[in-house]
Amino acid sequence: MDRNPSPPPSDESDSETTGADAIGNTVYSKHWLFSTLMQLIKFVSAEDEKAELLKADTQLDEDLENEICKVWDMSMDEEVALFLQEFNVTGILLGIIGKSKCPRLTEICVGILGNMVCYKETCQSVTNNDNLVEVLLLLLGDSDPPTLLETSRLILTCLSQPDVATIWVDRIRKQPAVRDNVCFIMQSSTNADLLGKIGEVVDKLFDLDKELMLSWITESKELPDAQATEQEKTAEISLVPCLLEAARQVRSDSLEGFEVYIHILQLLTTVDEGIQAIVKPPDKGEATWTLLNDIICTDLCQDDDPSIFIEEQASVLSSALAILSALFASHVEKYSEIEQNLPLLGMLLRVLFYAEGGEKKPAEGTRRPSADKWSAPSPAGAQKGKRQERDFPLKILLNICCEFLSEIFMDISEELVSKSFKEGYLNQEMLICAVHHLFPLYTSTVKRFHDILKEVQPETAEQLQLKFPSLSS
Repeated sequence: MDRNPSPPPSDESDSETTGADAIGNTVYSKHWLFSTLMQLIKFVSAEDEKAELLKADTQLDEDLENEICKVWDMSMDEEVALFLQEFNVTGILLGIIGKSKCPRLTEICVGILGNMVCYKETCQSVTNNDNLVEVLLLLLGDSDPPTLLETSRLILTCLSQPDVATIWVDRIRKQPAVRDNVCFIMQSSTNADLLGKIGEVVDKLFDLDKELMLSWITESKELPDAQATEQEKTAEISLVPCLLEAARQVRSDSLEGFEVYIHILQLLTTVDEGIQAIVKPPDKGEATWTLLNDIICTDLCQDDDPSIFIEEQASVLSSALAILSALFASHVEKYSEIEQNLPLLGMLLRVLFYAEGGEKKPAEGTRRPSADKWSAPSPAGAQKGKRQERDFPLKILLNICCEFLSEIFMDISEELVSKSFKEGYLNQEMLICAVHHLFPLYTSTVKRFHDILKEVQPETAEQLQLKFPSLSS
């Protein structure tokens, strides 16, 4: 979307008049603002009459649109937002949204409110207006993508304000249509910006309220037939297919948007109901597995990628691998066939190897080098703090990789280990690095795998034993 026109400055020719007319300490004119709002009200009244006759959407006059867009731009200023609240502009905008038959006008009005809720006081005022909140939530059923985008942005902003977040969650919980409209957007929209923003809304909602997430996973629906079985009486909401469809749409356009949807799916795997929703018949999670396995093995962490890519992709890799690990651990037959997952096995080893820039970790029992050996000294410790913050997602990724790898090692056979070496998915250097990560939490798993290596790759098994003497105990 092109940038909105710059807001109108007050007339600086008369400083005394300008001071009285200015909004707070800004150069924005109160008189101009009121005049524009009056034009807007008149337009909506005329529009309402015209729509009754034509039974069709109306178009916004170009000059008036430019003026309203200036108000939209002005509302980004906190003093202007407070001024709009003081003169009950939220009520005026509510009336306009309710009557408007012009999608562009609705979009602009919601956009102005979206700017206003960026500030604590005005956000609280909007939240306290029950009718306005209800109308805004109903707008998620609108057919206009720009309006949906601005509505999603507004809701996300409010959910991000701790003082009002629980109020919005409660209102959303009481409106089942919100879930249905969100699912429809995810399943049918091709607008990457809208899908990204609506994904952020869902992600925030599920992160704030587990019970809401559970209610969105399944929906009970009583069938009219009294003879219907209990299984037939319960129908699961198609949330997972909607999430997957949205993820496919944003995959090529935005890694950040894709990451949001993968994180939502990861949140689902934290509860049994979520796992069951993913692996339910007839799909049994095949679409989820295929999508995540494909992006991991073809788009992320490739052989020729520099190690810095691991840090950049740590969050999305963590979420995707956590989901695959949960599916693998659920012992669904399709996913526990390790032979089909050899590329995934190679990728897990590659992540562990390249996670620290391909640096070798110290042998067992030796002192580990300082975590800051790659950083330039910083007297104030700023570099250390930044590195620790950057390393946090990487540590999560390493933990997930280790857990997943240990599950594979516990089930892998001698034949598959031999095949993995022949096809290049396993090699001595990467295994040594992996074992450094797996010790001591997964000692029993490593020992089992080491016993297999003794049979199929005795030289590698011997090198591992030299590096890790505890394997011989």
